Amino acid sequence: MRLLLVEDDDHVAAALSAVLRKHGFAVTHARNGEEALKAVLPSGDAGRAPFGVVLLDLGLPDQDGYQVCGKLRKLTSTPVIMVTARSDVRSRIHGLNLGADDYVVKPYDTGELLARIHAVSRRATGGDAEDTGSLPVVGSPAEPLRLGSVVVELSTRRVSVDGTPVQLTRKEFDLLALLAQRPGVVFRREQIISEVWRTSWEGTGRTLEVHVASLRAKLRMPSLIETVRGVGYRLVAPAAPTAAGS
Repeated sequence: MRLLLVEDDDHVAAALSAVLRKHGFAVTHARNGEEALKAVLPSGDAGRAPFGVVLLDLGLPDQDGYQVCGKLRKLTSTPVIMVTARSDVRSRIHGLNLGADDYVVKPYDTGELLARIHAVSRRATGGDAEDTGSLPVVGSPAEPLRLGSVVVELSTRRVSVDGTPVQLTRKEFDLLALLAQRPGVVFRREQIISEVWRTSWEGTGRTLEVHVASLRAKLRMPSLIETVRGVGYRLVAPAAPTAAGS
């Protein structure tokens, strides 16, 4: 994914760019609002992919970051994440009203920032773009996800095991649906919290563990959701049954 980093501090930009590139992003650095606006304009390079996300610092030297956000929104639908030290609620609301997709306050945890980048990019592309290698979404809202004896119907939010309905809470279903759309792919804890609970990891870890345990019990398949120690969780799709004697 191509990412536009708008940051006037070269030292901050260099450190963050190194982290982002380590996680597979192609980073373009703009030092002010004018450079950022020029970067998103269509170029003559037809083979160049558009930006997947814009990380926008608000303290820019040539113009206020809020102004830049408003101008960016008129030029592109690319998700914008504001990254700033302004932590008051009024500033956050103002940024979101201008068209920002998310708002991260400095100092921030790098893992949370990465999770938020992946979250807004998935929402913008319908789930196709994330850090899992551009794997196709398994199923669609009109097509149930079939994982062995487990069937997840996204459109009706229904789940069944061997044809028997299983009653899940809203968050249990959201968690299962997230994992089921990428069988075998490891989702970081921070990423799951950001997607399902729409909040940061801090203070929510125990809640995630409880919901995973509840899902395992209700589906009567403890091995369906695997814990990847120190990272997160993944859904292990059951092997398809084979005909008797084959």
